[in-house]
Amino acid sequence: MTTHPAVLTGGSAAPAALARPSGTFAMVAADQRDSLRTMMAQREGVPGSDIPAARLTDFKLAVARALGPHASALLIDRDHGYRRLVDEKVLPATCAPILAVDILDQRPGGPVEDTALDEATDLAAVVADGTRGLKLLVIWRRDAHRDRRVALAARFVEMCRDAGLASVLEPVARPTADEEAAGTFALNDAIVEAARELAPLRPSLYKCQVPDGGAGTVAGIAAQAERIDAVVDVPWVVLSQGVESADFPRAVEAACRAGASGFLAGRALWTDALSGDRDATLRGASTDRLRLLGEIVDTHGRPWWDAAAASERVTA
Repeated sequence: MTTHPAVLTGGSAAPAALARPSGTFAMVAADQRDSLRTMMAQREGVPGSDIPAARLTDFKLAVARALGPHASALLIDRDHGYRRLVDEKVLPATCAPILAVDILDQRPGGPVEDTALDEATDLAAVVADGTRGLKLLVIWRRDAHRDRRVALAARFVEMCRDAGLASVLEPVARPTADEEAAGTFALNDAIVEAARELAPLRPSLYKCQVPDGGAGTVAGIAAQAERIDAVVDVPWVVLSQGVESADFPRAVEAACRAGASGFLAGRALWTDALSGDRDATLRGASTDRLRLLGEIVDTHGRPWWDAAAASERVTA
């Protein structure tokens, strides 16, 4: 039985601002910072220092213009495009802006090692801008800093709740140095362990990696994704990092069949546009891929209100 959103309590309606009419999520990520600079530099065969911030901003706004009309929300960062996105009214009313409020500890050309919360964010101004949600990336490891990361994520969820904004919590599981050296890191187990630790903080949306990196059959990925669904009692979506673009539609279908409500993805949608005719690729192949993914989540995704209603029953 489907529960209408109006009967939900306790702030559960926050995901509605980011959702499609079906109650699922087809969201575009354009908040990459140094990683986007690195991708651009690699394709052009130049040092990352040769890619100015303005290039990142221009690319993100091009993504927003082309894909925004087909997305339920778009994620962007303050340093590369947020202000122009808002001031120039780039997004249609059907696509909600999400602001990344994570401060990244990332060496040029390397992965994000850790994050912090941008506590200086003017939440009243963000709300006035029409932004509907905030996002925090958390790098999760089996190390001595787990309690600190839980506290960080809890503060983020509380901050969003106080401001009336949707909270998108994105834990990304990574190995410790010892696990990497010993080859003992199991991605699927780590995704579930991270979810068990952080999903009880009750963000509006929990965003996580696809099991098996999206490789394999729909049934095989779904079987692993069911382990995530068993420990996450809020609406959840998947990201595309580490998943080949061609594999991502199958990965999204598998996750949705296991209980996910959609995706928040960047690389799987717009990486091809980093080479050749950017705008033509964004309007063509990237848009086609986003439309296909939207059909997949509408067909197989769990509406956010069903996930939220189940969560309300669990905590009642």
